[in-house]
Amino acid sequence: MIDVVDFTQKLIQCPSVTPEDAGAQSTLIEPFKAMGFEIFDLPFDGNGSYPVKNFFARLGTGTPHICYSGHTDVVPAGDESAWSSPPFAADIKDGVMIGRGTSDMKGANAAFVAAISKFLDTHKDFDGSISVMITGDEECDAINGTSRILEWMKDNNHVPDMCLVGESSNIKEMGEEIKIGRRGAISGTLTVTGKQGHTAYQNMADNPLPRLAKLASVISDIKFDDGTDHFAPTNLELTTIDVGNTADNVIPAQGTCKFNIRYNTNWTAESLKQKIKDELNKTGFDYKLEIHKSNAEPFMTEPGDWTNLVSQSVEKFTGRKPALTTGGGTSDARFIAPYCPVVEFGLTNETIHQVDECLKISDLEMLVDIYADIIHNALIKST
Repeated sequence: MIDVVDFTQKLIQCPSVTPEDAGAQSTLIEPFKAMGFEIFDLPFDGNGSYPVKNFFARLGTGTPHICYSGHTDVVPAGDESAWSSPPFAADIKDGVMIGRGTSDMKGANAAFVAAISKFLDTHKDFDGSISVMITGDEECDAINGTSRILEWMKDNNHVPDMCLVGESSNIKEMGEEIKIGRRGAISGTLTVTGKQGHTAYQNMADNPLPRLAKLASVISDIKFDDGTDHFAPTNLELTTIDVGNTADNVIPAQGTCKFNIRYNTNWTAESLKQKIKDELNKTGFDYKLEIHKSNAEPFMTEPGDWTNLVSQSVEKFTGRKPALTTGGGTSDARFIAPYCPVVEFGLTNETIHQVDECLKISDLEMLVDIYADIIHNALIKST
């Protein structure tokens, strides 16, 4: 069986700061080759984007087909002198491994590899399939990563029956949450134009800022909905108001306000844009509104057989019945949802993207047991 602690350290020691790979994927591929997986190298680039390393690996050809989705890229370490240990050393102190990517999400990747090894120790022959899709483009643009792997999988008859994403889903303790969906995200820019002039001759200018302030207040106060059974209410947050004025005696010609919306399944990008325009138009002011659509639509896996299976394995080893939630930012699960039921369960997210990101060794070892149980229940109990 694979030593999950040692293997996690090897992955952390590859400084794969997005979009660099730094040997992370070749390190991750090695045990899959040893376990007999068929490996498909899937580098993608295009549309002026940077090249991205990805791979898909599969053991077996039948159903049920369980797939794990993960990423090897990590965010920058920031000020390395602020870390208590070098961010890519993966030092262990008092039962805690410190390093960039420990929780997000190389620890989960290693845990799933170790879980497969544990499963195969007692099930040399089994019906069904185990696969993994790993991208190096989750923390950056997410253009040439999971979405394109899935397109390739569809074209080559590799679409799974169920998918587990190893994102860090718990806040502080293992077993708190399983993510069954995420809210969508769009951004917008509101611009109001006037006429520049001297503040002492205000009658010869047209100050756009009072109108911009009013319009910003209007959109900030919109109540979009009360949420749903599984989603929090849609909310709009102002992120910046800019004028670019460096002189305090000049009335500016223009001002802009930027905002971000996190929205549930009650809305689409188009319906949100129309709602905002309807509220703005009530003021009678002239304005320009731009909505910057993203590839982050809201999605959800309805509670059912797959969510129950994962929940039971989590509760078995943590002693907690996990909540089925949709909070937090977006993830690559949004690309998977149109293909098959998908849930996210991994380590804790309390330190992700922070100085001294870390994981508890006990949590990592527990995650191996949970993942192995999920694989067993998906492939053995379901047959």
